[in-house]
Amino acid sequence: MTNQRQVTMTAGEQTISFTREFEAPAARVFAAHVDPDLVPRWIGPRGTTVEMRHFDPRTGGSWSYVVVGRGGQWPFHGSFHEVTAPTRLVQTFEYEDEPGHPSLDVLTFVDLPGGRSRIEGLTAYLSVADRDAQADLDSGRDEDFDRLEELLAAAPVPG
Repeated sequence: MTNQRQVTMTAGEQTISFTREFEAPAARVFAAHVDPDLVPRWIGPRGTTVEMRHFDPRTGGSWSYVVVGRGGQWPFHGSFHEVTAPTRLVQTFEYEDEPGHPSLDVLTFVDLPGGRSRIEGLTAYLSVADRDAQADLDSGRDEDFDRLEELLAAAPVPG
């Protein structure tokens, strides 16, 4: 992919911030984050599937899914704290096999010239140790976002 995620992790801080540009308007990128039919098409490593257990993308809503494949299953859940279409999404994220270590994601969707957009993201963890332990999981966003870019290029996503 030509658009690479730019990541900032500062020693001693409990956050990871990033930006990632897309070859689609912000409304389409946002829609792919809140459509229960689209999310499983780009979340998770290649060669896995996402089984939605629950997905209610509204302020005060919640979500739950299981990533299945590669000889395992990985269950996740979270809450939507703010869903402001098409510019902002705030949600928690927790791996159910290691409870007590949730993170909070704040995603801002920004239109750029030429029908392009950028996500500006900030993930906050309960501790620096939690952030460091989740750094590998965060790196999975690169593949997720590459898959999202492919989805946006191949299929009409509402927006």
